[in-house]
Amino acid sequence: MSADDSTRATPAGSTAEALGPRPEPLRFFGTTWLNHDNGYTARRIAVAVGSLAAAAVSCLVLRLAYQGLQIAAIGGFVTLLMVVMFAICSAMAFRHTWDGFTRRPDPDRQASLRGLLTVGFVGSLLAYFFRSLTEAPGERLHREEYEEARKQYEKRTTRRSGNPKNRRRA
Repeated sequence: MSADDSTRATPAGSTAEALGPRPEPLRFFGTTWLNHDNGYTARRIAVAVGSLAAAAVSCLVLRLAYQGLQIAAIGGFVTLLMVVMFAICSAMAFRHTWDGFTRRPDPDRQASLRGLLTVGFVGSLLAYFFRSLTEAPGERLHREEYEEARKQYEKRTTRRSGNPKNRRRA
């Protein structure tokens, strides 16, 4: 959302509450996170179940890959390296995804971690699952930003009170 979008006025006849900043939509939730309406609870349940199911299927795929390594008989050391790599990448992806729900990630760091996050996709799915048990993933961050934008908007609009024609001229 650009700065222009947050302060754009609505057409005549709209309610005064529609003026000012608008909430940023979340993936799978739109703007239902703001008032917890329009199926917010059902969406949270669906996201929790979907992310857990995707993580379970992903673990099955990783198990098949592990069995493929055993069948190929490439050695215990390489197999151990692969298991450790997926475990570490999943843990790092979990942490990175979890932190992304509470603060905006740095775009440069995000780009540099793209490969790690891809390998550790199970961790990201689990972070999404655990966060969706308490709120929409990213809701707290968006709510804080939205409330701060509302405060700033209220501050700007209340400062502009009075008739400027009545001001004393120096």
